[in-house]
Amino acid sequence: QVQLVESGGGLVQAGGSLRLSCAASGRISSPNVMGWYRQRPGTQRELVASLPRGTAALALYADSVKGRFAISRDNAKNTVYLHMNSLKPEDTAVYYCAYGNGGSYYRTDYWGQGTQVTVSS
Repeated sequence: QVQLVESGGGLVQAGGSLRLSCAASGRISSPNVMGWYRQRPGTQRELVASLPRGTAALALYADSVKGRFAISRDNAKNTVYLHMNSLKPEDTAVYYCAYGNGGSYYRTDYWGQGTQVTVSS
């Protein structure tokens, strides 16, 4: 089992910035992948950014966030971050951290509880 604890959501004005954090604990494997997904009202959950560990793979981003969001990891702390800049109202969503065993970008074996991000215009 892997447990994920997220933090950092909130309310921000358009153009502002937020940083989300997600700490993983439990049976952490290597390689693994940690990423961020979001679910906007009335839509399906979608990948925002994903970053494997223990492989040479680079980060993967959704087209809608490229150049504005950055994912990073502190492997010593088993923590993944999502740095969100130039936020737009359409970024409003519940953001979920995900963990997957192995190095595939899209592998999701465990989910965090979700954190609300609201961007006001």
